[in-house]
Amino acid sequence: MSDLRETLRHMLAALETERQALAALDLDTIMGSANDKHRLCETLEGISGAGLDAECRGMLEAAQRQNAVNRRVRNLVAANVATRLDALLGRLPVYKTGTTCNFIPRNA
Repeated sequence: MSDLRETLRHMLAALETERQALAALDLDTIMGSANDKHRLCETLEGISGAGLDAECRGMLEAAQRQNAVNRRVRNLVAANVATRLDALLGRLPVYKTGTTCNFIPRNA
């Protein structure tokens, strides 16, 4: 159980580092965090989840929440970058909010 606690502590630290790197748009640290998380997930694969105590369960839930938040931030950053690149290339978005559709009657 102590191995699991230590791995979860490292995972929470990696997720926090990733959160800070996302806020700063620090690509090197983001990639380092991704590598750390991957390595820690490999370690967690070999550990059984049976009989978790309250502390481990709490750390697992906190890691799950932080990972979900980080994923949403990554997706927002990626969408923002895609929008800016499309604008630079002169591409119009497929869906625009606040526009109306003009329908042409079939018999026109």
